[in-house]
Amino acid sequence: MKRGISEDVVREISKLKGEPQWMTNFRLDAYRVFLHKQLPKWGSDLSGKIDFDSYYYYVSPTDSQSKEADWSKVPKNIRDIFDKLGIPEAERKYLAGSAAQLESDVVYCNLKKEWESKGIIFCDMDTAVKEHGEIVREYIGKLVSATDNKFAALNSAVWSGGSFIYVPRGVKLDLPLQAYFRINTKNIGQFERTLIIADEESSVSYVEGCSAPIYSESALHAAVVEVFAKKGAKVRYTTIQNWSNNVLNLVTKRSVAEENATIEWIDGNIGSALTMKYPCVILRGKGARTDILSIAYSGKGQIQDAGAKVFHLAPNTSSKIVSKSLSKDGGRSSYRGLVKIAKGAKGAKCSVKCDALLLDEKSRSDTYPTMDIEERSASVSHEASVGKISADKLFYIQSRGIKADDAMTVVVLGFVEPFVKELPMEYAVELNRLIRMSMEGAVG
Repeated sequence: MKRGISEDVVREISKLKGEPQWMTNFRLDAYRVFLHKQLPKWGSDLSGKIDFDSYYYYVSPTDSQSKEADWSKVPKNIRDIFDKLGIPEAERKYLAGSAAQLESDVVYCNLKKEWESKGIIFCDMDTAVKEHGEIVREYIGKLVSATDNKFAALNSAVWSGGSFIYVPRGVKLDLPLQAYFRINTKNIGQFERTLIIADEESSVSYVEGCSAPIYSESALHAAVVEVFAKKGAKVRYTTIQNWSNNVLNLVTKRSVAEENATIEWIDGNIGSALTMKYPCVILRGKGARTDILSIAYSGKGQIQDAGAKVFHLAPNTSSKIVSKSLSKDGGRSSYRGLVKIAKGAKGAKCSVKCDALLLDEKSRSDTYPTMDIEERSASVSHEASVGKISADKLFYIQSRGIKADDAMTVVVLGFVEPFVKELPMEYAVELNRLIRMSMEGAVG
């Protein structure tokens, strides 16, 4: 498929996927919105950074464009990429459902049979449109519509792949569902769409890992995630993104929690040239709650503009936001948050804590909190701190026989420990390894 976006490209994507007419119309309507939408004003300045006609909007990783249920049948060159990330081993150890997306198609999908017998649906979005179209049509675009922002419109027009999860009423999963996304072609746009629906009194944990190699030409990642937690349901969404430092990572993630439902976001951002990501939770039912825990690492030439948005719309709702950032070699990290407590949300509680660690004199950290409180009975707190690693602390660690670089790494790993302990073991190990690699040469 040629570079650039047009109505013909949008129609061709839908045609190649064999989609029903309603999805073709969904894409075309979104494309028309995209044409007239301006770049977002919220977040980092994007002017002059994106040429939408320079990207490919659909790339197939295999000639057959097939999905394999057996990892050994996936083409070797694709398996080699994921082997280097340790993904197959993690999947085997967890014995959980796993889907891996390379470029724009899912190439591997596996779901435990006993889960199917409980009515759980876990597949890629392309399959969901064909086999579970009524459910997809009911929910897609209801939380993140094409009119939300320019990148949501772009995703709605050209989306490809991503995960679809439906957990029936009362079903609770003990093991996490897992997915992995990777960009492996220069000048590709990747636009996965993820839709998670947890019915009443159900629970599910979803873990997503992302990675991309370095190319001299930039890539664009503009995903959309919609999460629905019905009455009494619990959803945990974990993302570890390690894009290369030439990727523009512009993501819209939004969720809604009904009465006594819980939504947890565990969000890690290690790479990319620019990340703009603000997971949003709408606490729509009384007693609904959310915990948002995020970490961002910005190195040379990187901007991590991340944060969270929470809307308290019902009584006795609660939210807790914890944001940690690391900046090194002139990198810039920002927390940009919005908390709104609507009138009538009596007894609502919100706590926001932002901790930043600067590893040199060239780096920068900023906090941009917005609090919109319309309910007098609400309880809201915000705490922010920016610090550096003291020479005394490094000296103390080194006095125990630890080298200077390793001493710095020990302090950093301690700083991010509250985040790491929330991850499944394989992800915690990988994140620690990524941080250690990023810290090489941190001293001297």
